[in-house]
Amino acid sequence: MKRIHRPIQVLMVLLLSASIVPFPASGQDRLKLSTIVIDPGHGGHDSGCISKDKKTYEKNLTLDISKRLSRKIAESCPGVKAVLTRSDDRFVTLSGRADIANNMNADLFISIHADAATSSAAHGSSVFVLSEKGASSATARTLANRENASDLIGGINIKHQDSQVASVLVDMSVSGQIKQSMKLANHVLKEMGKINSLHKSYVEQAAFAVLKAPDIPSILVETAFISNPEEEVKLKSESHQEAVANAIMNGIKAYFVQNPPHAR
Repeated sequence: MKRIHRPIQVLMVLLLSASIVPFPASGQDRLKLSTIVIDPGHGGHDSGCISKDKKTYEKNLTLDISKRLSRKIAESCPGVKAVLTRSDDRFVTLSGRADIANNMNADLFISIHADAATSSAAHGSSVFVLSEKGASSATARTLANRENASDLIGGINIKHQDSQVASVLVDMSVSGQIKQSMKLANHVLKEMGKINSLHKSYVEQAAFAVLKAPDIPSILVETAFISNPEEEVKLKSESHQEAVANAIMNGIKAYFVQNPPHAR
């Protein structure tokens, strides 16, 4: 079984303002390179949610937004490396996405998605974290079940493949991961509320398989509803994709101002 309690890498403190805390010049105070793993939901034969006219695919929108977020991190955060779980239209298993974060010793894991509902009136952004005890709502449970089915599309049953997950869920490190994830999620949700309506005014929880990386603060962002015609248009807009990437970036900055990794 993979070691769960690993040393947390020291990550630079990012200010919410345009300025960035510089790295110390030398000595033991020098900060290590830090990593944020960005996960574009779905991919390959797993299209994710599809618009009513079957012209808009979640897998494409999530990749576009994730690439924008990655570029923003590279441009504005010296010493922080952004890693995508996929950089093109390919299928990656849910456990494989979490493994990437583990293998990279990531400091954060951000999974990007776009929602859909039977009613075109459903709208708004949401942010989710892992739950140990169950979903925070019936909607959250349904969404988690749908997202977790991605591996079944690829012919892999995560319940039988990822034995590590069962062990991790009973480990105390998961409680700490969820606590930190909730803090990050609240900051990102607040920023998302500045550019779009919120589906729920609070962070939700559910058993998302992709969020089960041990001791790495992990969140899942549902940017908007593809099934809502107005939000679909916004999601396809380059300007709105930029706004979404900026909102998530600002949420990350706000989180690190209050929760620098060396204090965790």
